Formats: sequence, C-alpha cells, structure tokens
Amino acid sequence: MTILQHIENGVCTLKLNRPEVFNSFNREMAMALQQALDACSSDDAVRAIVITGEGKAFCAGQDLAEATDPNGPELQTIVRDHYNPIIERIRNIEKPVIAAVNGVAAGAGANIALACDLTVAKHSASFIQAFSKIGLIPDSGGTFFLPRIVGVQKALALMMTGDKVTAEAAEQMNMIYKAVTDDNFEDTVNELAATLADMPTKGFGLTKRAVNQSFTNNLAQQLALEEELQTLAGQTEDFTEGVNAFLEKRRPVFKGK
Repeated sequence: MTILQHIENGVCTLKLNRPEVFNSFNREMAMALQQALDACSSDDAVRAIVITGEGKAFCAGQDLAEATDPNGPELQTIVRDHYNPIIERIRNIEKPVIAAVNGVAAGAGANIALACDLTVAKHSASFIQAFSKIGLIPDSGGTFFLPRIVGVQKALALMMTGDKVTAEAAEQMNMIYKAVTDDNFEDTVNELAATLADMPTKGFGLTKRAVNQSFTNNLAQQLALEEELQTLAGQTEDFTEGVNAFLEKRRPVFKGK
C-alpha cells in the first residue's frame, strides 16, 4: 500500500509509504492520497488529519523514473491530475490538516507540507525547492503559498537557488509552525493532533474557508464573509457547548458538530 492509514481518537494519520524512494510520488500514491483525503473529509469520526512519511524522508517530490518513462504520464498530467487535486483537497477539507515532516521535504513534497494548515518538522528535516535543479518551475501550489509566507524576494531566492532550508530556519522565517527536536517530534505531533481533534471542528472548517477566501477578497468582502460565517458558527452545537462551559466554569466537551 502506498498510503498507510490509521484512525485513533478522532485523528487520521496518512503516511506516505514508498520509503525505498524517499516517498516520492508516482501516480498510484497520488491517487491513493486523494482517495484517503476524500475519506477523511466525509468521515465525521475524523476531526484532524496528519500527513507524514514512512522511513527517513517526508517526501522527495515526484518520482522522476515515472516522469521520464516514455510510457508514463506527461508532466501536464502529473501536475493537473496528481498534485493539483491533492492541494485543493488539503485546502478545502474543513478539518485541520497537519504536515508532520519527519525528514527531507523536496519539490512537491515541500509544497504539500506548506499547503497544510500547520506544519511541524524534526530538527533534522529540511525543505528544498528542488525544481530549478532540473529546469522546472515550482508546482503543487509553491508559487502561491511560498511568496505569501516568506515574501517575494525570499521565495524567489529559494526557488531559483534550490537552497536547503533547515527546519529551524523554516520556523524562523515563518515557513512552518514549529521545529522540534527529533526525540520530541512524535509526542509533539500527537499532542497537537489530539488537541485539535477535541476542539470545535465546524468552527475550524469555517475558519479555513475564511482564510482561503482572504487571498482574493478585498476588506469589504472579507468583513461580509466573516459576518456570514460567524452566523453559521453561532448555529453549531459546539458554540452552545462552549458558551455553557464558560458560564459554568468547566472545560468544554466539543463534538465537532
């Protein structure tokens, strides 16, 4: 299986499982990840999603053996049918998605991590915009997310030079949420995922929707959207529970509804 899937306590962990090629994507794994994300989206028992890699790497990007195979998919097909749908699913799933970067994240692997809601990386991990090394442009949302995260100059420098960015440097430039020691990595990811899975899932989904639309809305449009989405959030069971818990001075028990 190219994607290993495990659900426990509201957290679904999706593990890229081609460790012999540093979890580089082929068509089979790309389609399997899309299907797994769809299943997470529709399963009410899943309230947080973790994407990570098996073995030493998170993901080395595209399997070049497939991309250069005369009988394999063309680059246009790979971008359009493999990666674009993955990025769209990550952004549109109305549940928190964590990238747990356990090793090198290169090319599409780096940009999939950046598309997630929160990215946690081992100190020994690194991020590389490797596309320039083979004459390609960053895909998988890289040209969209990276300039917005680190600024145009820094993004272009990383894209053009293909310089390796350590996890600690990535945190310092706000590329990722957190870099942690290798020994604390699994506990940190598990605690973060468990915390998010216990929180108001519907509210998180509406928050993601608002942030996604903020990339194209003007201020007036965004304020109107916040009004609309806040009204929806106020109709959830979790809002009622949160208010009651506050008034009763107790810890809320959210159900993601």
